[in-house]
Amino acid sequence: MSKVKELPGEAVATAVRSPSIGHSARAYTERVRAGDMGALPAVLGLVVLCTAFALARPAFLTGINFANLFTQGAAVTVIAMGLVFVLLIGEIDLSAGFTSGVCAAVLAVTLTNMGLPWYVGVLAAIVAGAVIGTVLGAIVAKVGIPSFVVTLAAFLAFQGLVLVLVNEGTNISINDPVIKAVAQRNLPPALGWALYAVSVLAYAGLQVVRARKRAARGLVADPLSLIAARVGALAVLAGAAVYVLNLERSFNPAFASLKGVPIVVPVILALLVLWTFVLRRTAFGRHVYAVGGNAEAARRAGIAVDRIRVSAFVICSSMAAVGGIIAASRASSVDPNTGGSSVLLYAVGAAVIGGTSLFGGKGRVLDAVLGGAVIAVIDNGMALMQYGASVKYLVTGFVLLLAAGVDALARKRAAAAGLR
Repeated sequence: MSKVKELPGEAVATAVRSPSIGHSARAYTERVRAGDMGALPAVLGLVVLCTAFALARPAFLTGINFANLFTQGAAVTVIAMGLVFVLLIGEIDLSAGFTSGVCAAVLAVTLTNMGLPWYVGVLAAIVAGAVIGTVLGAIVAKVGIPSFVVTLAAFLAFQGLVLVLVNEGTNISINDPVIKAVAQRNLPPALGWALYAVSVLAYAGLQVVRARKRAARGLVADPLSLIAARVGALAVLAGAAVYVLNLERSFNPAFASLKGVPIVVPVILALLVLWTFVLRRTAFGRHVYAVGGNAEAARRAGIAVDRIRVSAFVICSSMAAVGGIIAASRASSVDPNTGGSSVLLYAVGAAVIGGTSLFGGKGRVLDAVLGGAVIAVIDNGMALMQYGASVKYLVTGFVLLLAAGVDALARKRAAAAGLR
């Protein structure tokens, strides 16, 4: 008989609410065995890929390449964040890539052709994304056409719309310093450390508050030792990243200094916090999971299923607009290829590789960030090893297939264990 069972009633309740770190580790192991692996495959894959590329090409670990990883994967990661919402309700948006291209073109036309301020251009681009999402979502939810067909049609149509906006192939330059700074400039080193301190303290505070609330409701709460381990790991990893990014990366500092955390990093962090809060702390977020888990049951429970579906597409297309702005900032221009090529495939791959299920009802916005990191590492590492596009596509496709296979097997094990 275990020690917990030998304790009197009140002591048992306290022990269950405040398990040891060993108990928490065993509980996590059992969840993984039952099929609830979460982001574990993505994290392990990221560790393996980084280790392999670092051993094969030491340049992978240099400060300048580390900073490039953030800017290279930023647009895809942001688009993937929006796709998480659509995948959660069991739908798909094949037009997200070219939606970002359309919105980037709207930004370029507003700034360059019309000469309007940067904030007007950003607002116009995001509004364009929201309108696109509303139209797509309404067709899927109200008309009943499958999202695959609707968004495939939009994928084709938006290619033509981008051509119209850029005058059949014209490259529109973006010279606005604020827009260009998003993906090309860095925070001052002191501000980078301030962001680090705020992020770590906020994470620690949220973990402690969450544990206390669960304990107050009589639920199992993470022990303080586990919380301390999480906060310590975040502090070490984030501190090392900020330290490396704050080192001088310029080959000629006297001519131009290049150091600091890329501005796009706090942008992604802000979006991550916002949408994580929406999914985990609001009724809307709970309804999204409910619709993805069982739409008919959600309808009978009084949830406005059609409204949730439309909202998911609006969020997806609006985030695609933000991704388009970041892509335009990095390239300092917009052309017919903006949002095309492999953008959509990488964005969907990022969400799925990170742990979001293609079957709906399972996923987090953090999955898009982790999956986006995997995609960026593969793309960057393969380029450093001088492999062609063919090898990069093969490897990325294999990783995506592996992630989808892991998801399918996890669902089967979860169903067998009675978790679904």
